[in-house]
Amino acid sequence: MRKIAILAILLTLSGCGIKSSIIDKPIQFDAERIALTKAYLKDRYGLERDTITINPKMIVLHWTAIPTFEGSYDAFYESTLPNWRPDIENVSGLNVSTHFLVDKDGSIYRMMPETYMGRHVIGLNHCSIGIENVGGTEDSPLTEEQLKANIKLVRYLAKKYDIEFLIGHYEYTNFEGHPLWLERDTSYRTEKTDPGKDFMYKVRQATKNFNFTPIPIKK
Repeated sequence: MRKIAILAILLTLSGCGIKSSIIDKPIQFDAERIALTKAYLKDRYGLERDTITINPKMIVLHWTAIPTFEGSYDAFYESTLPNWRPDIENVSGLNVSTHFLVDKDGSIYRMMPETYMGRHVIGLNHCSIGIENVGGTEDSPLTEEQLKANIKLVRYLAKKYDIEFLIGHYEYTNFEGHPLWLERDTSYRTEKTDPGKDFMYKVRQATKNFNFTPIPIKK
């Protein structure tokens, strides 16, 4: 039985004047996952590092396309890719992961340290913090509570780190050719639509006071 330490930490999120809690619910981060992360940094990005820490410059918003919190969390938990992800297993055996998971009711769960590298966006994992949202399909659309939670979380992270970019997962290929883009395989791309243009517009409007840098225009 998994032993998951859940610690609720009250944080005052600057700019909104509201106290919200982030619940620590860590995914598996054992020696195997750390080794696979180091190998990913070396093989995909040409970065040989003793640690898997990152200097966050970007926040990437996602949806899981899985209708439940439990199913979404379980998809990230193991260190290695499950057998239902053959589309990316030949690239690396490292399982996908993001730093935060937001449930349908707006509850915010931190699944891994904010400065560890997760696998959630091609080419940009080495410099980004990922926020996943449960659902996102036609049958399980993102909620107003999730929107509010994402806004609070972006504000918290932008206050804590030197965040330059805020993007939706569907916008990641705009960074091809940008100095932050490090993926070496020109054929390794996946088509994304998450978390939706309307959702991104609303989060950007609510956080525009941070003056995030506009994303590059794709040529």
